[in-house]
Amino acid sequence: MKRTLLVLLLGLACGVGAHFAWLARHQRVRTDDLATQLAWMKSNLHLSDRQLARLRVLHEQSAPQLLALAAQVAGMKDELAAFERQRQTGGRIDFLDFARFVDQRRALDRACRDSMRSLVAQAADVMTPPQREHYLNLLEPALKTDRATALP
Repeated sequence: MKRTLLVLLLGLACGVGAHFAWLARHQRVRTDDLATQLAWMKSNLHLSDRQLARLRVLHEQSAPQLLALAAQVAGMKDELAAFERQRQTGGRIDFLDFARFVDQRRALDRACRDSMRSLVAQAADVMTPPQREHYLNLLEPALKTDRATALP
């Protein structure tokens, strides 16, 4: 009886330990701060300290523009929600105003796309050819999504 209880407790302890080990291994890394992103880039791309310093400068220089674009995107989402509320409550939309909104959204999408491409190109210029190839391969799914969702 004691042996059975010991085996069950040991099995339970191993199961709990394996569960927490799996969670720790598969836990998402916080990527919302520049230091974490650059540390990830350094380890995955095998960047030198000089390359890392240059990438930090590039990201810090582009941050104000990226934050401004993000604020504009948030404003556009709010404006689209206002159009949808107007459609649901009033049953109609000012199509000239909505056409203006679509034009502004296309221009903002182009600005975001151009900003992203510029940052990627500048970052790739800091890297050696093998690092650049690996970096662009990592970004390829995002770049394909960007091309696929781009408005004309």
